[in-house]
Amino acid sequence: MADVAERAGVSTMTVSRALKKGSPISEETRQRILQAIDELGYVLDQSAGALSSKRSGFVATLIPSVNNSNFSDTVRGITEALEGSDLQLLLGHTDYLVEKEETLLESMLTRRPEGIIVTGGSHSPRARRLLEAVGIPVIETWDLPANPIEHVVGFSNAAAIHALVHDLHARGYRNIGFIGGTSNRDTRGADRKLGYAQAIAELGLQQPRVISFGSPPISMSQGAEAIVQLVTQWPEVDAAICVSDLSAFGALMECHRRGWAVPGRIAIAGFGDFEVARCAHPRITTVSVDAQEIGRAAGKLLLRAIAARRDDWAIPRETMIMPFKVIQREST
Repeated sequence: MADVAERAGVSTMTVSRALKKGSPISEETRQRILQAIDELGYVLDQSAGALSSKRSGFVATLIPSVNNSNFSDTVRGITEALEGSDLQLLLGHTDYLVEKEETLLESMLTRRPEGIIVTGGSHSPRARRLLEAVGIPVIETWDLPANPIEHVVGFSNAAAIHALVHDLHARGYRNIGFIGGTSNRDTRGADRKLGYAQAIAELGLQQPRVISFGSPPISMSQGAEAIVQLVTQWPEVDAAICVSDLSAFGALMECHRRGWAVPGRIAIAGFGDFEVARCAHPRITTVSVDAQEIGRAAGKLLLRAIAARRDDWAIPRETMIMPFKVIQREST
């Protein structure tokens, strides 16, 4: 700032005032200062102001993966909601690891975000303590935790797969399998497996046929290997529900390679309504959730909560249940 002031021929206090909204500085002086800033590549350090005003100017978001289109759409929705506000987004991805979420939370919170959006409702004990004690608005998404930290924007993953099983049953399938990951680090995937098991029991079908293969997120190639395991272990299986559309696409391609007609020999269904499910041949039956709307709703809720906190009050806790829909396509 001293360099800018020297180049513009003003005091450092004048530079500071010129960078604030509603400044009484003359337009000629302000333009001279802005030109000096541009020439020097100066960026205002707002950390001191953030400490005194409690306004850091950014919010934090944690997602499990940056290459999953659902979560990238969620981030897009959050960004849309923040447009026009004075807040920017700091993004981190956990790779589905609660330990990494804990580390990222600790790092982000030292930078004093004004609010935080996390994915899912399952956290390490320490991460939960951090979120409960931080004193800023917290929103959990993509889940309906039994014991939410504060606000929630999500849906029941178990209920979504439960509905998909009932849909397949109504269309005549009776030997329905499930393909998921080898660990519960993807808690939403674990909830989907639970919803599958509940529906199988409710419908009086034979014991669940579950193949656990690969670490979350399950890839296309892992879905391909898993469908072979499923058919080998239970030759009578007539439908396979995959934990995501990516694994469903891999399973579908493996069926093509082996000459297994889909859905003639086996039906394939996924989750997420990814573009690959809409473009596959045959197109893949799936569960659709508006990921961008989840982000948009979470972002708008966070803005309201932050505005309230800036005025020294808090909005009541909110749980926004987002809709899901089973989309029937040719693969079943």
